[in-house]
Amino acid sequence: MRLAVALALITILADMPIHPDAAVQYFTNVRDVHISDSGKQNYFVVDQEIWTHSRSDLGDLRLYAGDSLVQHAVSEQREGVASDEEEAKVLNLGVVSGHTQFDLDMQGLAEYNRIRLRLDAHDFVATASVSGGDKPGKAAVELPPSTLYDFNKEQLGASSVLKVPTSSFPFLHVRISDGVRPQDVKGAAVFQQHEQQASWTKVESCAPPQQQGRQTEVTCNLPEHIPVSRIAFDVATSQVNFHRSVTVKDPTGFRGAGGEISRVRMNREGTLVTSEQLAVPVSGISGQITLTIDNGDNPALDIEEVQPLVTERRVYFDPDGKTDLKLYYGDKKLASPVYDYARFFHVEGSPAQAELGPAAQNAAFVGRPDERPWSERHVAILWTAMMLTVVVLGFLVLRGLRTPVTK
Repeated sequence: MRLAVALALITILADMPIHPDAAVQYFTNVRDVHISDSGKQNYFVVDQEIWTHSRSDLGDLRLYAGDSLVQHAVSEQREGVASDEEEAKVLNLGVVSGHTQFDLDMQGLAEYNRIRLRLDAHDFVATASVSGGDKPGKAAVELPPSTLYDFNKEQLGASSVLKVPTSSFPFLHVRISDGVRPQDVKGAAVFQQHEQQASWTKVESCAPPQQQGRQTEVTCNLPEHIPVSRIAFDVATSQVNFHRSVTVKDPTGFRGAGGEISRVRMNREGTLVTSEQLAVPVSGISGQITLTIDNGDNPALDIEEVQPLVTERRVYFDPDGKTDLKLYYGDKKLASPVYDYARFFHVEGSPAQAELGPAAQNAAFVGRPDERPWSERHVAILWTAMMLTVVVLGFLVLRGLRTPVTK
């Protein structure tokens, strides 16, 4: 019995989790980091080389100044996120001098910079003039106008969003130049759209487009460890006024939602409308995917390149007067760091961009020792010990059965 207990204790202790520490000799890759201004916060952009040889969560990146670790924080350069839409009451809807006008009751709403009009109007281009004030009616504070349009007849989409500077006026007065009747205005929703634009890093590439009848197909290989979030289409600048639906088929054959790509440049009755959307989302998909562009009865697009993109990641750090650091990466077993710098991270005013040197293999690399649990590294010994335990226990049981009971 004591043998069985000892064996169980050894197995439990041997299988206790191991948390590997960072060490230079365990990283496969290294790059120099040249500091442009050592007296302020710096950052560098994670490029395809780093994505290719590091973990998908970038948890194995380490910055060293000599033998000392330099704390860092990874920041994702996402686009601004809109707040939830809130309904605004439409007041005083009517016609003045042949133009549709109305007020929007914004009382009680937080700051806003977007108003989405629900319009039941078609085939038009109009300019919406907006002014803000403390009461209904045309106010003294003029806000920038917005262009509204509906080109669904030409299959080029529509836009009914008013863009204004961040405002908190209790009332807005809207005047639409032409093409929208009072009965076409069905409502309005207000929200806040942050102006930060997303930044993107190019990774991998897609095969040239292939024509299949009325459709254009593009094949892309998306690496599993790189979080590709969108596919961008580079369409010749000479090709304008198009709108195409794009479907995405993943490696299992499932067709995802895909998206739409379009470019609109139209001058309708003296009003210039420009709009461009040339990317579709593919978050959460990896492996070989197929993008299918439905051209309908239109000519195929002149697509010059199809490029997978990942949201740009920046690595921020404080050099503390140092001008040269080294970036190590490529240790798949290393746990992600837990830095106070990252917990309390914020981007300081005008951080300096550091320059990454050429990628190189780490000359000091020796690889981690086998850090699997003892039971996985010595399966044969474990099974032999277990069989021996069974034999010993069986022998003891049989001997106990053969021993006569004394009274």
